[in-house]
Amino acid sequence: MPTETEKKAETFWQEYEETIGAAVLARSLGQYISGWEEFEKKNWSPVWGLIIATSKGFRFHHFPHKNWLEALTNREGTKETIIDIPKERVVSAQFIEESRWWMKLLKSPIPQLKVTYISDEGNERIMMLEANIMAGKNNNSHLLAEKLNTFS
Repeated sequence: MPTETEKKAETFWQEYEETIGAAVLARSLGQYISGWEEFEKKNWSPVWGLIIATSKGFRFHHFPHKNWLEALTNREGTKETIIDIPKERVVSAQFIEESRWWMKLLKSPIPQLKVTYISDEGNERIMMLEANIMAGKNNNSHLLAEKLNTFS
Protein backbone atom coordinates (compact mmCIF):
# COMPACT_ATOMS: atom_id res chain seq x y z
CA MET A 1 0.00 0.00 0.00
CA PRO A 2 1.44 3.41 -0.99
CA THR A 3 2.52 5.82 1.73
CA GLU A 4 1.11 9.33 1.99
CA THR A 5 4.31 10.71 0.46
CA GLU A 6 4.08 8.30 -2.48
CA LYS A 7 0.44 9.29 -3.04
CA LYS A 8 1.39 12.99 -3.06
CA ALA A 9 4.21 12.33 -5.51
CA GLU A 10 1.91 10.35 -7.80
CA THR A 11 -0.67 13.14 -7.70
CA PHE A 12 2.04 15.73 -8.44
CA TRP A 13 3.23 13.82 -11.52
CA GLN A 14 -0.31 13.21 -12.80
CA GLU A 15 -1.05 16.93 -12.51
CA TYR A 16 2.31 17.79 -14.10
CA GLU A 17 1.53 15.59 -17.11
CA GLU A 18 -1.89 17.22 -17.47
CA THR A 19 -0.35 20.70 -17.26
CA ILE A 20 2.31 20.09 -19.93
CA GLY A 21 0.13 17.86 -22.10
CA ALA A 22 2.73 15.11 -22.33
CA ALA A 23 3.57 11.83 -20.63
CA VAL A 24 6.58 11.75 -18.31
CA LEU A 25 8.81 8.91 -19.55
CA ALA A 26 11.67 9.31 -17.04
CA ARG A 27 12.67 11.83 -14.40
CA SER A 28 15.35 12.73 -11.93
CA LEU A 29 16.32 15.47 -9.57
CA GLY A 30 19.52 17.18 -10.61
CA GLN A 31 21.51 20.29 -11.37
CA TYR A 32 21.95 22.25 -14.54
CA ILE A 33 25.68 22.82 -15.08
CA SER A 34 26.07 24.41 -18.54
CA GLY A 35 24.81 24.72 -22.10
CA TRP A 36 21.63 26.85 -22.02
CA GLU A 37 22.03 30.43 -23.25
CA GLU A 38 19.47 32.04 -20.91
CA PHE A 39 21.12 30.48 -17.85
CA GLU A 40 24.59 31.38 -19.13
CA LYS A 41 23.60 35.07 -19.52
CA LYS A 42 22.27 35.15 -15.94
CA ASN A 43 25.28 33.22 -14.64
CA TRP A 44 22.94 30.58 -13.20
CA SER A 45 25.03 27.55 -12.47
CA PRO A 46 24.49 25.25 -10.79
CA VAL A 47 20.70 25.38 -10.69
CA TRP A 48 18.64 22.59 -9.08
CA GLY A 49 15.53 21.27 -10.77
CA LEU A 50 13.68 18.34 -12.24
CA ILE A 51 15.27 16.66 -15.26
CA ILE A 52 12.50 15.13 -17.34
CA ALA A 53 12.15 13.13 -20.54
CA THR A 54 8.59 13.51 -21.83
CA SER A 55 6.74 12.20 -24.85
CA LYS A 56 7.31 15.68 -26.37
CA GLY A 57 11.01 16.07 -25.60
CA PHE A 58 13.40 17.20 -22.86
CA ARG A 59 12.54 19.46 -19.91
CA PHE A 60 14.46 20.97 -17.04
CA HIS A 61 12.12 22.58 -14.53
CA HIS A 62 13.60 24.88 -11.90
CA PHE A 63 11.24 25.98 -9.16
CA PRO A 64 11.66 29.38 -7.48
CA HIS A 65 13.38 29.58 -4.13
CA LYS A 66 15.62 31.69 -1.99
CA ASN A 67 18.73 30.20 -0.52
CA TRP A 68 19.95 31.19 2.92
CA LEU A 69 22.44 33.75 1.55
CA GLU A 70 19.76 35.46 -0.57
CA ALA A 71 17.45 35.54 2.46
CA LEU A 72 20.14 37.19 4.61
CA THR A 73 21.04 39.79 1.99
CA ASN A 74 17.45 40.43 0.83
CA ARG A 75 18.48 39.52 -2.71
CA GLU A 76 15.79 38.26 -5.02
CA GLY A 77 15.79 34.49 -5.41
CA THR A 78 15.70 32.69 -8.73
CA LYS A 79 12.45 32.53 -10.65
CA GLU A 80 10.63 29.52 -12.03
CA THR A 81 12.38 28.63 -15.25
CA ILE A 82 11.71 25.85 -17.70
CA ILE A 83 14.01 24.59 -20.41
CA ASP A 84 11.86 22.86 -23.01
CA ILE A 85 13.51 21.21 -25.99
CA PRO A 86 11.14 19.55 -28.47
CA LYS A 87 12.04 15.96 -29.33
CA GLU A 88 12.77 16.95 -32.94
CA ARG A 89 15.70 19.07 -31.67
CA VAL A 90 17.19 16.45 -29.33
CA VAL A 91 20.21 15.03 -31.14
CA SER A 92 21.45 12.62 -28.47
CA ALA A 93 21.81 12.02 -24.76
CA GLN A 94 24.54 10.29 -22.85
CA PHE A 95 24.57 9.18 -19.23
CA ILE A 96 28.10 9.53 -17.88
CA GLU A 97 28.95 7.72 -14.69
CA GLU A 98 32.49 7.35 -13.40
CA SER A 99 33.15 3.69 -12.67
CA ARG A 100 36.76 3.94 -11.47
CA TRP A 101 36.71 4.27 -7.68
CA TRP A 102 39.91 6.34 -7.56
CA MET A 103 38.51 8.90 -10.03
CA LYS A 104 35.45 9.29 -7.81
CA LEU A 105 37.82 10.57 -5.14
CA LEU A 106 39.20 13.23 -7.49
CA LYS A 107 35.98 14.55 -8.99
CA SER A 108 32.28 14.59 -8.29
CA PRO A 109 30.85 11.06 -8.10
CA ILE A 110 27.44 12.34 -9.21
CA PRO A 111 26.49 10.98 -12.65
CA GLN A 112 26.16 13.49 -15.48
CA LEU A 113 23.67 13.70 -18.29
CA LYS A 114 24.98 15.17 -21.55
CA VAL A 115 22.18 16.34 -23.86
CA THR A 116 23.12 17.40 -27.39
CA TYR A 117 20.43 19.54 -29.00
CA ILE A 118 19.77 22.03 -31.79
CA SER A 119 19.39 25.61 -30.49
CA ASP A 120 16.82 28.13 -31.73
CA GLU A 121 19.55 29.51 -34.00
CA GLY A 122 20.09 26.08 -35.58
CA ASN A 123 23.43 25.38 -33.87
CA GLU A 124 24.30 22.13 -32.17
CA ARG A 125 24.80 22.73 -28.43
CA ILE A 126 25.63 20.55 -25.46
CA MET A 127 23.88 20.83 -22.12
CA MET A 128 25.49 19.26 -19.07
CA LEU A 129 23.51 18.30 -16.00
CA GLU A 130 24.24 16.35 -12.85
CA ALA A 131 21.55 13.70 -12.57
CA ASN A 132 20.94 12.33 -9.11
CA ILE A 133 19.32 8.94 -9.01
CA MET A 134 15.98 9.12 -7.18
CA ALA A 135 14.11 6.13 -5.83
CA GLY A 136 10.79 5.09 -7.30
CA LYS A 137 9.07 4.37 -10.58
CA ASN A 138 10.48 6.15 -13.66
CA ASN A 139 13.11 7.93 -11.56
CA ASN A 140 16.24 6.31 -12.97
CA SER A 141 18.79 8.67 -14.50
CA HIS A 142 19.99 5.94 -16.88
CA LEU A 143 16.45 5.83 -18.25
CA LEU A 144 16.58 9.57 -19.05
CA ALA A 145 19.32 9.13 -21.63
CA GLU A 146 17.67 6.00 -23.01
CA LYS A 147 14.31 7.76 -23.52
CA LEU A 148 15.89 10.89 -24.98
CA ASN A 149 17.86 8.81 -27.48
CA THR A 150 14.64 7.34 -28.87
CA PHE A 151 13.94 10.78 -30.38
CA SER A 152 17.09 10.90 -32.54
